[in-house]
Amino acid sequence: MIKFYRVIKIYKRIKELREDNDLLQKQIAITLNITRQQYGLYESGIREFPIEKIKILADFYNTSIDYIVERTNEKKPYPRKK
Repeated sequence: MIKFYRVIKIYKRIKELREDNDLLQKQIAITLNITRQQYGLYESGIREFPIEKIKILADFYNTSIDYIVERTNEKKPYPRKK
């Protein structure tokens, strides 16, 4: 039960990031190269969000994967490796 609750919260954070940036699901779907319907399933938690897409979102929102998956509440991304 705890694992399911954690998964739901991850999708909540992805939705919050999108809404905080005043973006539509369609706009994010284009960024991820998927359909709006696919993105809607990811954001609602019906489908598991692939890590490759989470990496794209982290770059797009200028945050870390750890923030998206709620391992931290710090939005600032980590420094990139040179």
